[in-house]
Amino acid sequence: MNVASTQAPNIDDRQSLRAPVLFALVSLLGFGLAYSLAGTAIGRTAFPDQAQGSLIEREGRAIGSALVAQPFVDVRYFQPRPSAAKYDPMAASGSNQARSNPDLRKRLSEEAAAIAAREGIAPSEVPAELATQSGGGLDPHISPRSARVQAARVARARGLSVAAVDSLIARHIEAPQFGVLGEPRVNVLQLNLALDAMQALR
Repeated sequence: MNVASTQAPNIDDRQSLRAPVLFALVSLLGFGLAYSLAGTAIGRTAFPDQAQGSLIEREGRAIGSALVAQPFVDVRYFQPRPSAAKYDPMAASGSNQARSNPDLRKRLSEEAAAIAAREGIAPSEVPAELATQSGGGLDPHISPRSARVQAARVARARGLSVAAVDSLIARHIEAPQFGVLGEPRVNVLQLNLALDAMQALR
């Protein structure tokens, strides 16, 4: 028996590895680099403000984003919805408490009572969304009703008429997106900035 004739042929692994390695490199460069750069370029060209985080600037300094809620503790300003994340974008989340959770019911009752005391209204008049946290904890909007509930307090603190504040709210109501998505809403940061601008003109 010829032993040499039964030996396995030599296989060049480099040939079999070349195709998958080349494919991996092309995929990495194509999807990881080229696609990302193209998406970023298109975004900055078509949506320059949104691509930069919809930042709002005053005197060359970013003071917030139209997409992220931030706390306002001064009584002269409208207040956003409560935040389970303490308005920290790096910790965006809801409370994850079920509606049947006694702690949630207790917190909502306390929140509504605090808002009622702040606005000088009955707890039953507090809009539910003004006492509840949004899913991400960073909702920059409130409903027109939630803004109007705060109008008297803001007007009193700033020495303005309620009618003037209500008119400002009306001018800042955003319609549902494309006319059908979502509800009419008011951006809290932009409304507060408009308040400052209006008072600066007096």
